[in-house]
Amino acid sequence: MFFRFFVALVIIIILSFLLPKVKKKEKNILPPGPLRLPFIGNLHQFDGLTPHIYFWKLSKKYGKIFLLKLGSTPVIVVSSAKLAKEVMKTQDLAFCSRPSILGQQKLSYNNQDIATSPYNDHWKELRKICVGHLFSLKKVQSFIPIREDEVSRMIKEISQQAVTSRITNLSSILISLTTTIICRVAFGIRYDEETHKRRNFNELLKVTEEMLAGFFVSDYFPLLGWIDKFSGKINKLEKNFKDLDEFYEGLIEQDLNPNRLKSMEGDIIDLLLQLKKEKSTPVDLTLDNIKCIVMVTNYFICIHFI
Repeated sequence: MFFRFFVALVIIIILSFLLPKVKKKEKNILPPGPLRLPFIGNLHQFDGLTPHIYFWKLSKKYGKIFLLKLGSTPVIVVSSAKLAKEVMKTQDLAFCSRPSILGQQKLSYNNQDIATSPYNDHWKELRKICVGHLFSLKKVQSFIPIREDEVSRMIKEISQQAVTSRITNLSSILISLTTTIICRVAFGIRYDEETHKRRNFNELLKVTEEMLAGFFVSDYFPLLGWIDKFSGKINKLEKNFKDLDEFYEGLIEQDLNPNRLKSMEGDIIDLLLQLKKEKSTPVDLTLDNIKCIVMVTNYFICIHFI
């Protein structure tokens, strides 16, 4: 991997000097920032392990708002509560759409889900569906028995470990609690810890986490997208998407089965299938839309894995 990175870096530096330099007049006044190299910008300086400390140090030198260039992608960093409020509340409509990056774009069926979709009418309708049907106060309260049951199981497990003088890993137990609750609410299924399905599900989520948080060269250097193919990351992303799609298809088929488990009645997939059948929403829900909304639950699970 080091050799591949070294070769790619040499190519980037050569291209930066060979490509003709076209000077463009800046229409807007940009914030200050550290000096950057041609083509790669500040990517060589970025601290991916402790970015908060890196940003804090830059804010001391360049002020509360500064500019970085990660490859071909400009990044503006705000480093104060006042500016954060300006961006996230006062000027929310100007900043609410998220940049489209390869991993998220692929796994969200080309940004069709509520988490990565740009701010438009489609996003507004999806939000109405989520707020009005999936996460309304009445619906959330209907999940209380699930939460109480899982918390009770967790306390019992901790108690048994204490009686037998075993070490209790609270981080692992809390991750398991959150994952199980989300699975029961979204899929109507409880995956026991040691079952084959649970292990496969956990492995699938680990790869999904890697793809969502991973670095793709094409996100920052579009002309060098071939490096992602050469390194095998594109094939891995395609396989992960295929595995997730088959997993969602299986869940939908189980919900459509007349002999399904009783626990699946009223889960999130069941509600979305009802809305699709009744055509009671302005958006003509497709199976891909349903898979996208289910994908958001996987985002939450992956966050806990991280």
